[in-house]
Amino acid sequence: MMLTPPSLLPPHEGKRLDTLRSYDISHSLREALFTEVVELAAALFNVPISLIALVDADEVEYIATHGLPGLRSQPRVEAICSMAVKQRHATIFPDLALDQSLTAEAAAAALAKGLRFYAGAPLCMPNRQCIGTFCLIDRQPRSFSAPEQRVLEHFARLAGRLIAVRQYCLASQLQGLEYWCLMRTELMHEVEALLTFVQHQLAYTGTHIPVHPEVLEAVDSRLNELCWRLADYYPGAL
Repeated sequence: MMLTPPSLLPPHEGKRLDTLRSYDISHSLREALFTEVVELAAALFNVPISLIALVDADEVEYIATHGLPGLRSQPRVEAICSMAVKQRHATIFPDLALDQSLTAEAAAAALAKGLRFYAGAPLCMPNRQCIGTFCLIDRQPRSFSAPEQRVLEHFARLAGRLIAVRQYCLASQLQGLEYWCLMRTELMHEVEALLTFVQHQLAYTGTHIPVHPEVLEAVDSRLNELCWRLADYYPGAL
């Protein structure tokens, strides 16, 4: 395994890793709910690839993927997501072939897969530690507006809260696996309804880069509603 150089490590890396491992989601069975969320993001932003990545000490694991079905993990040193985790804010690369700030390993790995655009927002948990990213990837360069970045950050917030609620349910003697399964089914219906809404809106407005403002605003509002609803299940997810 390739070791991660100190230059890629954020401050308080030990606490960050403790947080990641406390949620017991790395190397677990993939949850269909997370896959639905990345499919929604890919449809909204009209990109072929969307991922939820968890950044461990020397490996990045992808717990939900759209567009790269065989991708399970890769060395952290090769993953652009490790840069977003270090910086703790949204990281945008309009053209990976031209950007000089990428590490040599990350640039080589991305270009070998034919990837040209990357936008990633950090997954920050209730204790403010960043355990991974929610990212969008394209095979051609593209622009990414400030409103689009804000909505991507809200996707990341939703994913982080889903991870927190999942762990709370599974660790609770009062709720447990059965309660999580019921809640997961309800949330999947919500995400599927939002995906149908996006598909209808894009069929009406057409696909645009950046995303049409009315579509973006409507999805942003629904994402915020979902995030607040999760607080009803677990107030600590806020």
